[in-house]
Amino acid sequence: MAGRQDERGSGDLFGGSAAVDTRHDPAGRRGRPAPPRTQPLADRLRPASLDEVVGQDHLLGPDGALRRMLDRGTLASLILWGGPGVGKTTIARLLADAAGLRFVQISAVFSGVADLKRAFEEARQRAAIGQGTLLFVDEIHRFNRAQQDGFLPVVEDGTVVLVGATTENPSFALNGALLSRCQVMVLRRLDDDALERLLCRAEAESGRDLPLTADGRATLRAMADGDGRYLLNMVEQVLALPEGAPLDGQGLSALLARRAVLYDKDREEHYNLISALHKSLRGSDPDAALYWFARMLEGGEDPRFIARRLTRFAAEDVGMADPQALPLAVAAWETYERLGSPEGELALAQLVVHLGTAPKSNAVYTAYNAARRLAKATGSLMPPAHILNAPTGLMKDLGYGRGYEYDHDSEEGFSGQNYFPDEMRREVLYRPSGWGFEAEIARRLDRWARLRESRQS
Repeated sequence: MAGRQDERGSGDLFGGSAAVDTRHDPAGRRGRPAPPRTQPLADRLRPASLDEVVGQDHLLGPDGALRRMLDRGTLASLILWGGPGVGKTTIARLLADAAGLRFVQISAVFSGVADLKRAFEEARQRAAIGQGTLLFVDEIHRFNRAQQDGFLPVVEDGTVVLVGATTENPSFALNGALLSRCQVMVLRRLDDDALERLLCRAEAESGRDLPLTADGRATLRAMADGDGRYLLNMVEQVLALPEGAPLDGQGLSALLARRAVLYDKDREEHYNLISALHKSLRGSDPDAALYWFARMLEGGEDPRFIARRLTRFAAEDVGMADPQALPLAVAAWETYERLGSPEGELALAQLVVHLGTAPKSNAVYTAYNAARRLAKATGSLMPPAHILNAPTGLMKDLGYGRGYEYDHDSEEGFSGQNYFPDEMRREVLYRPSGWGFEAEIARRLDRWARLRESRQS
């Protein structure tokens, strides 16, 4: 890695908010006055070293991947993937400081090709005099494919160490070529312990305790929902309250807004939650299924989408083990359409509970897929002649319908004839699970198989 950049007087100041060069001094604490108290609390408490970052020990602890990179002196290009307020920007700044690189920041929201070219050219100029550059790209997933491809040459030749930050799954949001040149580091949402450490730091910085009961303190952490920045913003509001009795959880909730649920109906969280709902139902856990159902509704999901997926589940995962599941799914969907929200959502909740507690079988789903494979493999084989209708004399002469046995006239209403093409052997496609109603179906099929064998022989 290049030596530490010592110049403080000149730098890369791109116009507007497209790019910022900090001439890196992470928190302004090395020989500088303390941040003015007019700054937001989150800025005043910004970590001055990687050791002060909370909640990301899996990356920054003694055995963390980023710590090992720094110890080896080989900082690779990175993609930092995590939710809001978990420290992506802070970590990027501190990595630049620890590696002795000039920190340059670009936002993909405000930057274009011209900004990228300028950043690359200035990085080349610094590289020519032995100065390295860490280029931090916030919201990197917002760059289109061509813009992402623009990073490839400068990453490959070492002009910049690229650190991209994204809240979206890199597998879907970033080009494969760019991903192959970067290591993806997953930042965790801040857990309760990490959030409590931030509260203690806020109290130390402000010089007084938060006017909260233990319950109020726990509620404040829960309201942050893993977002450290949001937590500190709420702390500022609490500290600004007039002096009085400490607030409990209920009193705090009445004053502050809970952080909005992270959910985007066309992004990864949408698919994560519907997967969680589907698998909870398949695992016969109605409580977990109701939780994920409620999470989706609270996030603003269209109940019709949920109804469609629940109907699919009734056919795919419950099937003939509970034949009433599918008509109940359709009825719940129709009930929602008639009542709308919020009344109609109760019918969907009832369906969730029914599906979660119903016996499960994917035997029909498996049989259907097997039947499709068999149909493709056997081509255009004709049905056996005895089950073909013969509306004309010619067709009768050709043997259509000859030898057909009317099952209702057969003993036990079962003739045991062959209904597969004559050129192929009989295949067993549907294998009932033995759960729920399919246990009875299995007994029927077993008896019919014995009757078929005896009558055909």
